[in-house]
Amino acid sequence: MPDYFALLQEPRRPWLEPDAVKQKFLALSAAIHPDRLHGASDAARETATQRFAELNAAWQCLREPKDRLGHLLELELGARPKDAQNVSAATMDLFFETGRLCREADTFLETKARATSPLVKAQMFGHGAQLTDRLIGLQQLALQHQTELLAELKVLDAAWETPGPRPLEELERLYRLLSYVARSLGQIQERVVQLSF
Repeated sequence: MPDYFALLQEPRRPWLEPDAVKQKFLALSAAIHPDRLHGASDAARETATQRFAELNAAWQCLREPKDRLGHLLELELGARPKDAQNVSAATMDLFFETGRLCREADTFLETKARATSPLVKAQMFGHGAQLTDRLIGLQQLALQHQTELLAELKVLDAAWETPGPRPLEELERLYRLLSYVARSLGQIQERVVQLSF
C-alpha cells in the first residue's frame, strides 16, 4: 500500500492545509510532468508518467478530509476502517432527509421526463424550483455540518502528536461522519444539477 503522505513529503496527520498540499503536489510534479519530457527516452517518459500518476493519486487522496482520514487510518491500523456503525443523530437525520428528498426529486424527474405536453411541462416548473430550493437548503445544512466536523478534526490534529496513544477511535468516528456528509452532498448536488435542465 503506498503512503501518500510520504509521496507528497507531508507528515501523517489528520489535518493538512489544503493550499500547502496543493503547492507541494505542484512543486513535486512540475519537473516530471509528461508534457515536459518530449526529448527524453521512452523509459524516462514512462517512469515520469508513472511517478506523476502516483503523485496525482496522493494529491487526490490527501486533499479531501474524508479520503485523507481513511488513508491515515489504513496506514495506522494496517487495514481499511470498518463500515460505519455508530453515527450521530444529527448525521443520521441529515442522511435520511437527503434520501427522502432525493427520492422525491427522482420521482419528479421521472414524471417530468414522461410528460410530452408543453403545458404540463410548464406547470411542473414551479414544483421543480421548489424542490431545488429545498435541496439547496439541505445542502447548506450539510455544509454547515461538514464545517463543524472539520473544526473537530483540527482539534484532533492538535492532539495527534502529544505523548500517549493516538486517538484512533475519534479519528475513525470523524472519518465515518465525514463519509456520510460527503455522500449526502454528492447526492444533493446530483439532483440539483438534474433539476436545472
